[in-house]
This record gives sequence, C-alpha cells and structure tokens, in this order.
Amino acid sequence: MKGIFAVALGVLTAIGGFVDIGDLVTSSLVGSRFGLTLGWVLIVGAVGICLFAQMSGRVAAVSGRATFEIIRERLGARMALANLSASFLINLLTLAAEVGGIALSLQLASSIEPALWFPVAAIALWIVIWRVKFSILENVTGLLGLALLVFAVAVFFLHPDWSALGSQLLLQPSPHSDEAPATYWYYAIGLFGSSMTPYEVFFYSSGAIEEKWTAKDLTQSRLNVLVGFPLGAILSLSIVACSAIVLLPKGIGVASLFETALPVAQAFGKIGLIIAILGFVAVTFGAALEVTLSSGYALSQFFGWPWGKFRRPAQASRFHVVMILSLLAAIGILFTGVDPVQLTEFSVVFSAIALPLTYLPILIVANDPGYMGDRVNGKVTNFFGLVFLGIVLLASIAAIPLMIISGAGA
Repeated sequence: MKGIFAVALGVLTAIGGFVDIGDLVTSSLVGSRFGLTLGWVLIVGAVGICLFAQMSGRVAAVSGRATFEIIRERLGARMALANLSASFLINLLTLAAEVGGIALSLQLASSIEPALWFPVAAIALWIVIWRVKFSILENVTGLLGLALLVFAVAVFFLHPDWSALGSQLLLQPSPHSDEAPATYWYYAIGLFGSSMTPYEVFFYSSGAIEEKWTAKDLTQSRLNVLVGFPLGAILSLSIVACSAIVLLPKGIGVASLFETALPVAQAFGKIGLIIAILGFVAVTFGAALEVTLSSGYALSQFFGWPWGKFRRPAQASRFHVVMILSLLAAIGILFTGVDPVQLTEFSVVFSAIALPLTYLPILIVANDPGYMGDRVNGKVTNFFGLVFLGIVLLASIAAIPLMIISGAGA
C-alpha cells in the first residue's frame, strides 16, 4: 500500500494536469473530428511533460527550493517577472475553466444549471485547500480520478475496427479529408498545450517541497513521473479513441461533457455514465486544486513570502489570500457568461503560447551546478530538453496565426 501512495503525487499531477477539463474537452473534440490522426500529439506531449517535470522535481529535491524561488534568484527579477506574469494569467484562465468543468460535471449528475455550481465549487475548493492535508489531497483526488479508466475499458467493449484505428494513429498523422490543414494544426497545438500546461511543473516542484523531498527521493520522483504522466496520456488517448469510434462516424460534435461521456454510456449504460461523471468531477476538482495552489505558490515564491500547506494559514496569510482572490477572479470570469467549453479551448491554446517562458528557465536551472551540484542534467537529457524547447517555441509562435486562419478551429 505504501508503494501505491508513494506515486500519489505523480498520479495527482497527471490526473489533475494531463487529464483536466482542457484535455477532456480537447481530446473528445479532436477524436470526434480527426479520429486518432492527432494521437501522436499526446505521445509527444507525454514525453515532454515527463522530461520537464522530472527536471523540476529534481531541482526541488536537490536544492530544497521550489522553481519560482530559484528562477528569480538565478535569472533575475525581470526574467522571473515575465515568467510569473504569463504563468499567472494563464493560471487564472485555466482556473476559471476548471471551476467551469466542475460545474459542468455536476450538471451531468444533477441537471442543475452550471452557474449555480460555480460558487459551490469555489467554496468546496477553498475548504479542501484550507483544511485538508496535502497527502490526503493527493491520494484521494488522484485515486478517484482513476475512474476515467472506464474510457480505456470502453474502447474494447465498443468493438472498434482495430486496423482502422491503428492506421489513423500510426499511418495517417494528417488532416481528415474534410478538415483544413490550419484547423488540424490549430487543434494539434491545443492538444499539445493541454498536455504541457505550465501549472503542472510548478505544482509538481512545489509538491516536492510540501512532501520534504531530498536527493534521497530522486528515485521516487522518477517513479512518480514515469507512472503518473504516461497514465494520463493513456487516459487521454482512450478518450480520443472513444470519440473516434462513436462520435466521428455519426458526425456528433462536442459542445459539452455530455458528448464526451456518450461513448462510455453506449458501452456500459447508466453504470458507465456514473463512473465517467465521477471521473469528470475528480479530475476537474483535482486540477482546480492544483491550479489554485499553483497561483499561490508562484506569487509567494516570487516575492519571498511564506507559503505551503505545511504551514498554518496564519503563518502564510498572503499565500492563502492569493488563492482566495484567484478563486474569486475565476468565478468573476465565469459569471460574465462565457461558455466554459469555449473558455477551455482558448485556455489550452494560450497555455501553448506561454510554454517557452515556463520551460526555458527550468532547463537553465537544471544545468546550474551552483544549485544542483553533480545532479545537473546529463547530455541526453539536455539534448531532448533542447528538442522540446524547439517544439514549444514553434507551437508558441504558430498558435495565434493558426487561431486566426482557422477561425479558432471552426
């Protein structure tokens, strides 16, 4: 049992980061329009987030300090402020999308309008952050999120044409004949952004400090990364496959989480739908917890304020105030009347734009012997780190032009 809980941080980060409202919506939408022809993006994204999360966790474990704290000290206030500004704004947009995702999930379970769930979700998030220990938070939320394995099982029970799916995934990494290339690449960037959202590495790094990792815990860090994020990729790929099997042939678009759950309902009926809804609530709630905490982590680490759930609220008051204000801002965004699904689609694309500002500093710090001693990156890690920096830079540059050309994927 201890072995299972030892990887809980990685599972929580993957379930709440790799598979959040952005991935639920984007994966389902991509499967319904492109089949598995964009599945390769999830594989690339999984490798990328494993690479940089491992660096981020190693930096925290070896130096005993979290990412933003070191970034400001190592790269200076100006570079750190640019990183903070981009990350914090994306965090707010993502948090609004996640709170909206909780509301949409609860709407599926209750038929109550999402707007009535917005304040309920925010209050529940604050209570959990305020009162629940970090270890309980990661264990319970991560394990409940495994309910989404129902999508992986559903792929087999839907009796697909395996040769057709395999051909789409391995032999046809290109647009469907009815889709424009710009639309295809726009959704490729969105899917990539949903796989490598900035808050994932900040949460993972700060979570390592919360759990008091040291250099002795590097094996656990690698295990967390190599179990959690690939698991998230498998779940995401399963959602894409389910949509490709059920929604694509019938021409059903994805406008809500109801369409995302349809394949599971077709495979298992009401029981499957209940399990899927449980998974939706768990992953969106887990992601909202991560993003809320990441907002507090980032700002507090930048300004040198006391932070962390290991401290009482009175000992880290500004850390908690930032999180309260972030939740209020997220509710304010949602009460403008914006569609949570559309907000989600935009948030993952803007996440892709901010990726270089997130991952370049991590790569620099992971190569600094002043912080890392003999635990700096090896040549192989640096090679792949530079390759992925090139990929995220291309995605960042192409995102806005593709959004304009494709009409935001219309």
